[in-house]
Amino acid sequence: MSNLAFSSFTLNGADAQKFLQGQVTLNVEALAENLTRYTAICDLKGRIHFGLWLKKINAESFEIVITQDQSEEFAKHIKKYGAFSKMKLEQAAEVYPILNGESTDFSIEKTDIDVWQLQAIDAGQAWITQATESLFQPQELRLHQREGVHYDKGCYLGQEIIARLWFKAKPKHWLHLVLGNGECPAPATKLNKDVEIVNSVAIENGYKALVVAKPDALAELSLDILDLPEYLNGDVARPQ
Repeated sequence: MSNLAFSSFTLNGADAQKFLQGQVTLNVEALAENLTRYTAICDLKGRIHFGLWLKKINAESFEIVITQDQSEEFAKHIKKYGAFSKMKLEQAAEVYPILNGESTDFSIEKTDIDVWQLQAIDAGQAWITQATESLFQPQELRLHQREGVHYDKGCYLGQEIIARLWFKAKPKHWLHLVLGNGECPAPATKLNKDVEIVNSVAIENGYKALVVAKPDALAELSLDILDLPEYLNGDVARPQ
C-alpha cells in the first residue's frame, strides 16, 4: 500500500494572483477559472522544488494541492516569499486524487490512491515528492506539454535558466514511460547514470515507472518502453 498522501491549501487575498504569477511556471493570469493544472515552483537553478496542482477560483482565490511530505516546507516557502503580500495561506482538508483526462482533480471523498498512481503514470502525469525535489527541470518532465509551464509569461523563480534551456538548448534527458521486471525501484533511484526514476508503482511481476532518461541509455537496460499519450509523445525541444 502506498504512503502517498495529499494536502490542500487555500490562498486568498488581493495579491494572490500577482504573487503566484511570480512563483509558478505557468501563466496564472491566463489560467481558466475552476480548471486544475499541475505546475511547479522552481529553485534558482531552474529545477522543480515544489510540484503543485493549482486551481483558480478567481483572481483573489486559489486552491492548491501538494504532496503531504512537501506541505510543511511549502507553507514556509509561501509565508517567507509572501510576507508582504495582501493574502493568506490556510491549510485545508486532506484530499484524494481523481484522474480527469489530461489532468487530476481532488476531492475530500476518499479514493484509492494506489489506483490513481498507476493511472497517472500511464497518463504521463509525473508528480514531485520530497524525494525528487530539485532533481528535474520542467522541460524534462514534459510539463510544458501539460500546460504547466509557459515560456512567455515573465519572471518567476528560476525563469532565466528555464527560458535559456528552452530557447537556446535542447534537453538531453526527458520523460519516458517504462515497464520493468523485478522489485519496484523508489523515486529518485538511478537505474544507470542517465536513467532516473520519477514515479513508480509495483504491478504483477514487475513495475511501471516514469523515468527521466537519455533515450540511448534506456536501450542499455532490460526495460520495455511504452507509449505515452499522444500529446506527450512529441519532441520536448522547442520547435525550430
